[in-house]
Amino acid sequence: MFPEGIPGDAVELLAGRFYWMRTRFKPNDTTAVKFFNVDERFVYESFFHDFGPINISQLYRYCQLIRTKLSSLEGGKNCIVHCTSIDPKVCTNAAWLAGGYLICYEGFTPEQAHSLFFKVSNSFIPFRDASQTVSNFGVSLLDCFKAIHLARKELFFDFSNFDPEEYEFFEKVENGDFNVITPKFIAFSNPTAVRTEICPGVFSKTCSDYFDLWRERNVTAVVRLNNKTYDRKDFLEAGFHHYDLFFADGFPPPSDIVYKFLEICENEKGAIAVHCKAGLGRTGTLIALYIMKHYKWTACETIAWIRIVRPGSVIGPQQHFLREWEQTMWKAGAAKKDCQSPLQEAMLDGIHVLSIA
Repeated sequence: MFPEGIPGDAVELLAGRFYWMRTRFKPNDTTAVKFFNVDERFVYESFFHDFGPINISQLYRYCQLIRTKLSSLEGGKNCIVHCTSIDPKVCTNAAWLAGGYLICYEGFTPEQAHSLFFKVSNSFIPFRDASQTVSNFGVSLLDCFKAIHLARKELFFDFSNFDPEEYEFFEKVENGDFNVITPKFIAFSNPTAVRTEICPGVFSKTCSDYFDLWRERNVTAVVRLNNKTYDRKDFLEAGFHHYDLFFADGFPPPSDIVYKFLEICENEKGAIAVHCKAGLGRTGTLIALYIMKHYKWTACETIAWIRIVRPGSVIGPQQHFLREWEQTMWKAGAAKKDCQSPLQEAMLDGIHVLSIA
């Protein structure tokens, strides 16, 4: 039975303590029930028709907010209720935040968190890519829950030492426009040969702007996927390996590019900084293939994770391509493990705990 003052169509997340509900208007607080709404505080910044999931930094901030609210409760005497809009896009993101908290801080499995929202599941819609076309590929709320759970398990992130200010600083174009996808990969946008003004007061980054940033993050190689706009010698002379693997913007990579990219990544001992023009479509697609091969994630789980860390990644036909290559990558990953010696396998396993965040 719900505490007095909580509507029957609310979702119970933590019995007697934490609830979630869709509503047109936030109810007034009572002595026992404290309502709150964060729809305008945690907002997804869309590129085109995409609307989420809200990024990992905002998820972290939401989790700290919930921890603070829960810690202020008087044992068994009151509870909190997260109120959200009835708008499908807004409430899907609100459910993502609440479920993400349960997984990261309360020990829920993705399936357990997802099942709590069963009675309102018809209110949610799949997340889509950052394009202007009609979407024919969806990433579900459960995919996002699985992604955050798997990424946490693999130590791709750790909220105990996560720095939201750092994330939000470096995601800006003027500060480098890069995100750590896994400890093995950084995705960033294309540097230019000379600093140019992108919009009033905002300038592009040149190769030299990244040298210290990459050294601090154990980067040993840079992979370029787009047309040449700078001289690769800039990175080479600074001590980085540099590889050119061009393929067309907005499209999946040819198979020879796929296998060359995987070979490069598996031979590089350090982290790899990958970029195309925006560091979203081509970049996210190739990084996704590596994750699918080495961790046996599904295409949707992988796309979800990359978008949680770097919104707007993987676009249009690239989504279907990853799903089509899912089994191929799993088989390739299994074959690689089967042919390795215990020492080689241990060395490869050690890659994913490199500290580059």
